[in-house]
Amino acid sequence: MGEISQWQLIKKGAEAWLYLANWHGRKVVIKKRLPKHYRTPELDERIRIYRTVREPQLMHEAKKAGVPTPIIYLVDIKEAMIVMEFIEGDQVKKLLGLISQEERDRLCYDIGELIGKLHKNGIIHGDLTTSNMIQDADGKIFFIDFGLGEKINEVEAKGVDLHLMKRALQSTHFKFADECFNAVVRGYSSILDHAIVKNVLEKIKEIERRGRYIIERKGSREPSCGSEEVRKGFKHLK
Repeated sequence: MGEISQWQLIKKGAEAWLYLANWHGRKVVIKKRLPKHYRTPELDERIRIYRTVREPQLMHEAKKAGVPTPIIYLVDIKEAMIVMEFIEGDQVKKLLGLISQEERDRLCYDIGELIGKLHKNGIIHGDLTTSNMIQDADGKIFFIDFGLGEKINEVEAKGVDLHLMKRALQSTHFKFADECFNAVVRGYSSILDHAIVKNVLEKIKEIERRGRYIIERKGSREPSCGSEEVRKGFKHLK
């Protein structure tokens, strides 16, 4: 593997921990999947190995599709660890609130194009948030963290992927979430056929309807102060 030095923990994720380190004179990011004690050891090992192998493969596929991703330097299956290029730049999450409306529109349009290229090639990112996109000094946008990604060419998966992007914008960038997502859709539509885009957008609406239905169902099970169940409870207490 070679000597890795100057380890610095930069993020504790649910799926893995990220470290900034030095490897053969290079500034690198190390992604290490730690054991999950709630899983049986055999299952845990299989999952960690599978994701450690699968993520670099997806990143390579994304590159071939025209989507910039960090260079993979080394994959250590035994340690469930990936050593990859450190991208000098800013998270899109931090950028969106600092740039002009015109720049924001352009940036989101470009992001939509990149998502379109992934989906056109049957690549689902699995965690499309502005935290997982980095713009370098040249304006190039890199997609990172394909740990939950998969290779599948289904409308449902594409809809879920793009819906997650929409939710991330609404959650983190609520002041201009609509304009950003509209720009993403325009960029996305420039890559994929009209019929496919239409089906994906319909799927997003369907996913949102499902979400509202679940919330409404949960709400309907909450007894109000005047409900029959509560009145019976008071009567029993008397």
